[in-house]
Amino acid sequence: MTDWTVASFNVKNLIGAEKEYYRYEKYTPEEYAWKANWLADQIASLNADLVGFQEIFEEEALQAVVAQADRMGEASNAVSVPDRDKPYHRKAIFRKLAYETYHDATLAFAPNLNDGGPGERRPGVAVLSRNGFAEPPVVVQELDTPLEIPLRDLGGGSAGSFRLSRISRPILKVKVPVGSHVVTVFNCHLKSKLGEFITPEGAEFANEANLLDYDAVGRAMGSLRAALRRVAEAWVLRREVVAELEKGNPVIVLGDLNDSENAVSSEIITGEAPFKNYAWMRRHDAKHQGDRYSVEEAAQITESVDSMRLHSAEKLFVRKSLRDMVYTAAFGGVYESIDQILLSRHFHPEAEQAIGSMEYFSVFNDHLTDGSHPEAPYNKLASDHGQIMAHLRLRD
Repeated sequence: MTDWTVASFNVKNLIGAEKEYYRYEKYTPEEYAWKANWLADQIASLNADLVGFQEIFEEEALQAVVAQADRMGEASNAVSVPDRDKPYHRKAIFRKLAYETYHDATLAFAPNLNDGGPGERRPGVAVLSRNGFAEPPVVVQELDTPLEIPLRDLGGGSAGSFRLSRISRPILKVKVPVGSHVVTVFNCHLKSKLGEFITPEGAEFANEANLLDYDAVGRAMGSLRAALRRVAEAWVLRREVVAELEKGNPVIVLGDLNDSENAVSSEIITGEAPFKNYAWMRRHDAKHQGDRYSVEEAAQITESVDSMRLHSAEKLFVRKSLRDMVYTAAFGGVYESIDQILLSRHFHPEAEQAIGSMEYFSVFNDHLTDGSHPEAPYNKLASDHGQIMAHLRLRD
């Protein structure tokens, strides 16, 4: 058996000091030192074999934070892990307390193609792996062939289409050797829920941005644009996932989906759940009222659908532990899970083809404050996301 931990961490705008990332937003040297220390402490606490990071502006800043986490972890080992000459050094508790450094780990960084100058920066994503990578990482952002989504008028005929040539943030695909297996991991950060508003030519800002002249309908249109982009990006990711599953490869998707687990974008990424009994369903090419799928065909359809599904690590944990709530974000009184780890059936406990299973699911969310809280604007130094980690055990 090989134990392997996989985590997702939205760091909330990691960039060096005195560098304006968004308009008028930057860290003083003191703020950056505080943020780097907090991030390093979180990474040391996670102590994960693989971490998918979101909102990384600079690879160098992340490298420095990981090095700081190592220093923290090594200092912790010095006081909590007994020397080998101690008769009790093999006790399980000390193995759990021990921190494993990232000295020999591999870091892959995918910068954002939409990145601009000071005040107009756009973050990328990164993956840190103690196991390294079996192949060079692949970045998906600029689409070789633009995605055209044709829309149909309810009365029939064409109603135009939605076109997407570049996604808002890169998807980073890595293949990780774990024991005798190679697992494909996708790290993603889908379009946020912030509305997309169009600035008229010659104007300083979009009309909808002026909250003193509140335009409810216009802002709703901005939310619609954002949702269309997010769902389209989910489909782009889904296409990449299915390509790996069709090859028989174990797949893990992690990252900030910017939607709850029951949202449309999440459903697109995970794929549809099999219908309970396709033999009850009327055939697609039915010639009469009772023309339904056979039992054999129903089994074939179920297998085809199930083999392409992903499963929420959070849901597996909730079912296993009998807990009723997990959340990774809190804003305006709404608590939800917008950060996810999704597993192919290779890790599902009931699948015959399973190569392993999830033993536990950790959530680090005690630092979160509701966005409506008076202190919330000052929390840019921590992260506004909880960190999540799946504890996996793979058969060799």
